[in-house]
Amino acid sequence: HHVRLTRHKSWDQFLSTVGTRRIVLIENIGDVQPYTGFSFRNDDILLVGRESSGVPDFVHDRADARLIIPMSPHIRSYNVAMAAAIVTGEAMRQLGWPI
Repeated sequence: HHVRLTRHKSWDQFLSTVGTRRIVLIENIGDVQPYTGFSFRNDDILLVGRESSGVPDFVHDRADARLIIPMSPHIRSYNVAMAAAIVTGEAMRQLGWPI
């Protein structure tokens, strides 16, 4: 009862709800910046893709920011739930949300 889950039928339907909010993609490839150097806003939408394939190019193209979690070169990636939790925790810390 503390969360509202919304399932969108399509990417376009999702985009119709975004408004002026930023889409912040958590990714491990491409033109990315470390999540620790990013300034989060209260209305940011944090987005993660599939562990196996990431997100399609049209999602990359629409993202307002692409963040990476720096890691050892011996590690391929974090699982998607862990990556989302790490970045969400940093956003909450920056914004002063109660944890």
